Amino acid sequence: MPKKNSLGRGLDSLFLENDETDKSSISMLRVSEIEPNPAQPRKNFDNEALAQLADSIARHGLLQPIAVREHESGFYRIIAGERRWRAAKMAGLIELPAIIYDMDDKKAAELALIENLQREDLNPIEEALAFRTLIKEFGMTQEDTANQIGKSRSAVANSLRLLDLPDDVVAMVADGSISAGHARAILSLDREEDMLPLAQRIVEKTLSVRETEAAAKALNALAAQSDKPAEDTEPDHDTKMAMSYLRSLEKRVSDSLGRKFRILDAGDGKPKKIEITCDDSEDLEDLLRRLCGEDFFEGD
Repeated sequence: MPKKNSLGRGLDSLFLENDETDKSSISMLRVSEIEPNPAQPRKNFDNEALAQLADSIARHGLLQPIAVREHESGFYRIIAGERRWRAAKMAGLIELPAIIYDMDDKKAAELALIENLQREDLNPIEEALAFRTLIKEFGMTQEDTANQIGKSRSAVANSLRLLDLPDDVVAMVADGSISAGHARAILSLDREEDMLPLAQRIVEKTLSVRETEAAAKALNALAAQSDKPAEDTEPDHDTKMAMSYLRSLEKRVSDSLGRKFRILDAGDGKPKKIEITCDDSEDLEDLLRRLCGEDFFEGD
């Protein structure tokens, strides 16, 4: 690649733990010579925010250089500043200022992750994935990671826990359908099979985090009761088959109603009872309309 016109020395504070061998002068690079980093932790860029930044760049220019390195692809690959590069392209810039660093793939990926985490504009799942990458691929501890980005170790640990959720719930956190606070309440559930239904109920009923915590507590209490053995003796084959059938019915009804449903069977030919969990009075009324008809309350 041809040598670019130097405009000055690099910015000492751009990355943590920079040394003189990493640093190069600020250069003007053609926008078309630059490519994004495929390992960029941020996967979604807000188009409206990009348009606002592009308008500012069109009027004032790009005031802060991006960071790049020469890559074997023949392009300069972005280490930090992909959002500014995208906005510069949108604004119609031909060239933009950049600091060229000499570093390998591993170091570039590490710095890109840290730079994005310090900006604090990743969604909770992008942030958790970035933390996991720093720990698994770059050998950092949770304490190291927390120190690098100025957060507590417990904040990093709580973020990583979000990745223990079922994939469908992870997707709901990533797209903003539920918050990280909702997700932490879901993680308190004892049974994984309760997690997605509760997440769906949060969206359907617009539950607050506090309401979600209460719902999770109730579900755990029901799970503990249903898992408690009625007797110490091993049930016979017919009893096991009957229990399996009842559990199957419970799941089908729960899925149909969108609520926790249980069949309480005392055995020995005694009458069976059913139990349906409702979040509040409004949820109870909605359930009764579904069971008894839409006109159920019209005579009140």
